[in-house]
Amino acid sequence: MKSIASLALSLLALPIALAASMQSSDADLRKLTGQIKVDGSSTVYPITEAVAEDFQAEAPKTRPTVGISGTGGGFKRFCAGEIDISNASRPISKTEADSAKTNKIEFIELPIAFDGLTIVVNPANTWVTQMNVDQLKKIFNADSPAKKWSDVNPAWPSETIKVFSPGTDSGSFDYFKEVTVGKDGKIRSDLSVSEDDNVLVTGVAGDKNAIGYFGFAYFAENASKLKLVPIDGGKGAITPNGMTIEDGTYSPFSRPLFIYVNAKSAERPEIAAFVNYYLANTAKLSKQVGYTPLPAAMNDRVTTNWKSKKLGTQYLDASGNQVQGSIANVYK
Repeated sequence: MKSIASLALSLLALPIALAASMQSSDADLRKLTGQIKVDGSSTVYPITEAVAEDFQAEAPKTRPTVGISGTGGGFKRFCAGEIDISNASRPISKTEADSAKTNKIEFIELPIAFDGLTIVVNPANTWVTQMNVDQLKKIFNADSPAKKWSDVNPAWPSETIKVFSPGTDSGSFDYFKEVTVGKDGKIRSDLSVSEDDNVLVTGVAGDKNAIGYFGFAYFAENASKLKLVPIDGGKGAITPNGMTIEDGTYSPFSRPLFIYVNAKSAERPEIAAFVNYYLANTAKLSKQVGYTPLPAAMNDRVTTNWKSKKLGTQYLDASGNQVQGSIANVYK
């Protein structure tokens, strides 16, 4: 049995050992070199960009680059082996997974936060206090879309609606389209589109009769320029916020966000260190940029799957059909 003196010495040594361990870890990061190529979703971009900036401060010899080509654009590059990590605001599709398989690209699927696809209008719009999915469909559906606000609700002004939307390569576009007009439906063609959500923010903020949608983080960052629209998904109008997005009551527009890591790239120390850093800090950073962190238990599950290098997607069944359900039920 240890003496009190020896126990005291051990306790005194513990902080020194921990400090030495942290210094060693920091030193290891400073030794890392190499480029880390990331592209994809503009929705996920603010989180990944924040991670990249903080990581490069710790590992200054590395060169993380984060593009915004949209979820679909990112997956095209990822499945061709052009980038190490793909940001995605939806799970990978069967077509994309098949493309990766053809090109012998194995990947690790990692949910990193929740987002609420947010519908906004100009602050000078005094008539819209809430909307339902049917009203959104009237505006966005290609079949006889509403041209004026009065076409949506006769009590609203007879003013031409200006519609802003993410581009067709965006996971936000895919998700919004499926919710409003269905997977096989068509969105009106006279949209003002951009893969950069900041452009959409500027568009809606600059036109009294504008409406648009994008990730909640972009609204949070620009709340003074925009008016948030509560959405009635069938159980009353719900305003998106951290709680309603995580618990799913902001339905049907709450969704998980992902990064996909090329398994071959993950063998490189700079990529492994970047993803380790990402998962260790994503809860803090996602909250800072306006998204909802994963629950601790889910974050632990994601970290376990990363450490074990669990390959493939859990969002496609054996027949290649998209798996539906909450992240807690789907992602194991």
